[in-house]
Parts: sequence; structure tokens; C-alpha cells
Amino acid sequence: MEILHEALAILGSSLQITGLVTVMMMMIEAVNIESKGKFFSGLRKSPFGQVVFGAAIGIIPGCLGGFASVSLYTHGMLSLGALVATLIASSGDEAFVMLAMFPKKALLIMGLLFIIATLAGLCTDVVRKRLNKKNMSVENACEDGFALHETDTHHHHSEEHTHSHGRHFGWKRIVLAAGIIAFIVSLATGAIGHEHASGECAEEGICCHEHSHHEAEDAHGLKINLLDETWMNIVFAILSIGILGAVLFSGDHFVEEHLWKHVVCRHLPSIFAWTLGVLALITALTSFFDIGTWVNDNTALMILLATAVGIIPESGPHLIFVTLYAAGIVPLPVLLASCISQDGHASIPLLAENRKAFFRAKIINCAVALLCGYTALLLV
Repeated sequence: MEILHEALAILGSSLQITGLVTVMMMMIEAVNIESKGKFFSGLRKSPFGQVVFGAAIGIIPGCLGGFASVSLYTHGMLSLGALVATLIASSGDEAFVMLAMFPKKALLIMGLLFIIATLAGLCTDVVRKRLNKKNMSVENACEDGFALHETDTHHHHSEEHTHSHGRHFGWKRIVLAAGIIAFIVSLATGAIGHEHASGECAEEGICCHEHSHHEAEDAHGLKINLLDETWMNIVFAILSIGILGAVLFSGDHFVEEHLWKHVVCRHLPSIFAWTLGVLALITALTSFFDIGTWVNDNTALMILLATAVGIIPESGPHLIFVTLYAAGIVPLPVLLASCISQDGHASIPLLAENRKAFFRAKIINCAVALLCGYTALLLV
């Protein structure tokens, strides 16, 4: 029974992550078409702007910024440095827990992560440029990219566009609409979803106390807890409604070529397969290996351990460092190394799309985590 519960949880997590990434990709496709490629072409022309943009969206709690950055990177819109900046700045779902447990320090840590991420991203691009890497972005992860076809350059409401690319409710449009509607319903009802850090912290007394306090405020003070990732689901539900409108009212070319052929057929299967496989493997390993006990028995290696655990592309294992820091057991350098190295679920789609880029970004992130962690240890 317990195995069945774990299997259903893994399946639900995989479906939600895949859905979030797919919605992000569809939204980027729509923005690219509506702006006739100008929005992302302008971003591509500014290496510095790419890195700052990457660091800024990485700071957003949860996996939203990471998913967006990975989608842009795998389509050649962001440089490796911008991707590195996002993954360094991102703390995954743990950011919500930090904001709930020690909000003032959490904001300072997030500000520090933004600075570190920006500097690391800029350095990464400079090094790649000096190594004569002409293509600063992804290496052929997606040959199509967010491509503009000749028909996309026509105005969407022009008579010629409407005549040559009409709107017909074929089976592809119907399947896309049904899938998006099902995803919206799942977000609204909580039918599927990955295990958030805040949920796992029930085993830790400190976390339980903090979350009980916030829940009490919500129940008696009628306050909305913006530190809960529920609002992220609301954001994605709204975005999904917008995508649903595009599916229902856009021309056949956009729906069939950009959304169905490019996003659904090319990207969705591999993202779901890798997400499902990685989460299943992680669940199996953590069931036989007690990370918390190992940490407590080897405090001298905490920074190194925090960095190594950060390689795991999932929110959850990293929560131990947040709770230990909140309890005063580990110093700030350990938590800092953990935050820099880990990025929640954001890098799972990158693992599915471009494994070389995944390992390169992780190596850079781990190097930065060790450098900053041990430097901070000397300064504290």
C-alpha cells in the first residue's frame, strides 16, 4: 500500500512538472510569435542583460524561474552564463520555507544569491568567449529553437492570414485543449503535484511549529499566506487559461506546427520520461539512505556535503540544511553552499533536453558553492 502511495506521488509530481514546463514553452512560443521574434531577439543581443534576467527570475521562489530559464536556454535564447545565474539564484521550494522560518535573513540570503549568480554568470560567459566558443547558448539541444516561420510574419488578423491558415477544430487542437483544461483543473483541485519542502518538514519540530503558526494566522486572521506555493499554482492556472485561449482561437499553423509538433511531440515525452525516472530513482535512494543522520555525524564536511547534495535535481533533500540552520546547528556558510548548489526541480527538464549542459552547469554551480561556502566560513 505504501509502495502504491509512493508510486502515485511520483507520477503526480512528474505530471505536474511536465505540465508546468509545457505551459512555459507554449507561452514562450506565443510571445515569440506575437512579437515577431523581437522580444527574445532583443534579449539575445545583450549578454549582460541575459545574465541579469537569469539571476532575477532565479530568485523567484519555487521552480517557475528555473523552468522558464531552461526553456529559453534549450532554445538558444539565453547563454550558458544566464542559465548558471538562474540555477545559482534559485533555491527551489526551500525558498518558501526560508521565508517562512527566518524571513529577514532569507531576504538577505536571496539578495546575496542574486549578486553571486550575476557575477558567476558573467564570468562563465567571459570564459566561454575567451575559449572561442562562438555559440554562447545551447549546443544544438533544439534545432528548431523558437522558430519563426514565414507565415508567422503576417499579421494575425489580416485577411490573407485568416484565409490561408484558418481555424479548424481538428483532433490535435481538441487534444491540446482537453489536456490544458485537465491541467488547470488539477492545479485548482490539487489533484497532482510534487512534494513540496513545506510538506516534508512535518518531521521536523521547528518546521511544524512555524507552519502551525502561519496556518493559525490564516484561520483566525483571515490572512493569505503568500509564502505558500499555492499562489504559484494560481499563476500557472491563469497562464494556462491564456494558453487555452491561444489553442482555441489561433490559426491552424500556430497550433499544429508550434504547439503540437514542436512542444508536444518534440519536448513533452522526453521531459516526462526523465522526470519520472529521476524522481523514482531519488525516492528509492532516499528510502535506504538517511541523509539527516549522515549530516549530523560528519559536521566537519557540512559545506562539502551541502554542495554534493545540491546536485540532486529535486526539492526535499536540501531541507535538512534549512532546518539545521534555523535551529542554529549549522552556520550560514553551509546554508549558502546548499542554496547555490541546489535548484529544486528546475534542472530536471535540462537533464532531459541537454545532458551536457546539465553537467556543465552543475559543475560550475558546485565550484561556486564550494568557493563561496569556504570563503564565508573564513569570514564569519
